[in-house]
Amino acid sequence: IAGSGDPIVLLHGWPQTWYAWKDIIPELAKSHTVIVPDLRGAGLSDKPKTGYDKLTLAQDIHALSEKLGFSQVSLVGHDLGGMVAFTYAAEYPENVKKLVILDVLIPGLGLEQIMDVANGGMWHFGFHMVPDLPEALITGRERLYLDYFFKHVTYNPASIKEEDLAEYVRAYSAPGALRAGFEAYRTLFEDREHNKKYLEKKLNMPILAYGGEISVGDHLRQSLLSVANNVEGGSIPECGHFIPEEKP
Repeated sequence: IAGSGDPIVLLHGWPQTWYAWKDIIPELAKSHTVIVPDLRGAGLSDKPKTGYDKLTLAQDIHALSEKLGFSQVSLVGHDLGGMVAFTYAAEYPENVKKLVILDVLIPGLGLEQIMDVANGGMWHFGFHMVPDLPEALITGRERLYLDYFFKHVTYNPASIKEEDLAEYVRAYSAPGALRAGFEAYRTLFEDREHNKKYLEKKLNMPILAYGGEISVGDHLRQSLLSVANNVEGGSIPECGHFIPEEKP
């Protein structure tokens, strides 16, 4: 937590922690209270066996906001954190002033297309959803595995520095961390079922939705038009998936 003023909550994705926002926190803290938690299972947060559906994760963050005394917050979510931010906004619309979602598609709103390997979708969704196997194969090879993603889904791989990679490898080498991260993928079909009720009533808060040019691009903004009344954003040029670090 840093700064003072209207509260903004920043929610990281996989395979990251609060640390993904390090270049953004100082700027936002000049005018806002910036709250940057490790989600359940990530970083220094506990790693229980259950509770990785996005509704439970949103409930975690809502409880944190209330504990800190903030009845209304602005939310920024990247990757899986964007799914949590969307669920938070849909579940507690009166508690969300503004919503920003970065480079992810929401279960039931386009995610399934980018999971479809047969039509050019990304292979890792299915792999991460297999019970127990990814942990068994990756334990002891965390650096090799995480570095693959930072190299292949960035526009400029140098934007993820060696010390950044080392921090994420340290975090995901902790006992239970890989399993917890993969559990957030294993609940995606459950998340899609949760989201069906949110499609019945449009969100009214201002929403900013950006994807990286060589990643989700403008598809995120377009996908949200059917469920929200006030959506802006688009595609960030010369940027891949890791927007907070590639284009802080």
